[in-house]
Amino acid sequence: SSPAWTSSSSLSAANPTRRAVMRVIAIFLAFAATAQAFAPAPRFARATTAMTAAPEGSRRAFFGKASAAAVVGVVGTSFVQPSFADDEVAEVAAPAPAPAPAAPPAKANYGTFPVPAADEWGISGKDYYADAAKVTKHMQYATQMDKGTANMDTINKNMKKEMVDFVSFYRRFSNVAGKQSFSTLYTAINVLAGHYTSYGTKFPVPEKRRKRLYQEYSEIEKNIKKGR
Repeated sequence: SSPAWTSSSSLSAANPTRRAVMRVIAIFLAFAATAQAFAPAPRFARATTAMTAAPEGSRRAFFGKASAAAVVGVVGTSFVQPSFADDEVAEVAAPAPAPAPAAPPAKANYGTFPVPAADEWGISGKDYYADAAKVTKHMQYATQMDKGTANMDTINKNMKKEMVDFVSFYRRFSNVAGKQSFSTLYTAINVLAGHYTSYGTKFPVPEKRRKRLYQEYSEIEKNIKKGR
């Protein structure tokens, strides 16, 4: 017997319903091929469909089944997920441990200075070097005080008054104002007085300013010893 389709002319002579079904099949097959190209390793079972000469009703049933199979293939391909073995466990990297907090910088030790007695404040006005040495010692103690030091406010207020009295008295003398010790002490007094003006007498001197002041104090003591 001869096959159902003998030439392209016989296919074009088929009814419009069959041509429409063919177009639907072609569209779904193209969509399935595109989805399969991007799907992660889909698995399909091969199936073959034998096309033999059959009556018109059998051909319509074939096209209907082929369309349904194409739809199922497209939908199934879109939702294919990679498979894992039962005993396979996904490895998750453990979070990195948080860095330890930085330790606070150690406070510099500039020495041990005696607490000024209540009756020690003030200059004599008779001996420049003795008064300069006293003011420097008092400034060293006031500079190293931390927050919570006993009588901090009172000591700083006395310190401020003593510095003002020292500068006001000795800068009038040209033989004193020209000394290297006086010039360096005058600079240090301005730094400490500036701290009192900015922060008041209840707050400690910041470390950066404290370091600078102790460098000045060291130079002042050297110049006093040398009579400069």
